[in-house]
Amino acid sequence: MEDRLSERQIAERLAELYERKFGGKERGRYRFSMKQMRALTGRKRVPGDLIRNIGEEVFELGYVLIDLETYFVVLAQSTFRSYRRLSDGCLGAKSVPAGTL
Repeated sequence: MEDRLSERQIAERLAELYERKFGGKERGRYRFSMKQMRALTGRKRVPGDLIRNIGEEVFELGYVLIDLETYFVVLAQSTFRSYRRLSDGCLGAKSVPAGTL
């Protein structure tokens, strides 16, 4: 059996890639394919619990891993700080008028 990276090592690799220059940008968000996830994990099939565990490790490092089924996205947690907040009133409304969300 070949040596596989631990979930933490995979998360650290994903965090390092966030800080690396590629794709015409100095650093920042990126996406990668399921094929690339299989290569990174050293598996032919990547089970959902492994993806969740890698996501938890990535989160501990200050990033977010989003599984979009055919590809993944890595973002910094700080990206979300400037997002508008949903009010309790809006959340509790039975119907939300068009254009308010």
